[in-house]
Amino acid sequence: MGAGWQDSIQVAAQEICDSKAAPQIEETLVAKKAKKTAKKIVRREYTKADVKELRAHSKAKTPVVTIAKITKRSEGSLRQKALKLGIRLGHQR
Repeated sequence: MGAGWQDSIQVAAQEICDSKAAPQIEETLVAKKAKKTAKKIVRREYTKADVKELRAHSKAKTPVVTIAKITKRSEGSLRQKALKLGIRLGHQR
């Protein structure tokens, strides 16, 4: 009599694994794992040398994407700093 209920639990567990719910559960676990490994935001102050470089790139009309790769800063960060400095970035040619 004791083995009967264990068999029914195993059958129910197998049905859950075979159903459409299993991929959804797996996706949820993967999504939760991805959130834990998210990159931590590190903020760096702009030095005088950074500002000088930004002004030089503005004068040379360097595309923002290129400046972002060179300085290892986001485009948004560069645009915000340029806005505060009153200089233009990403000139249309």
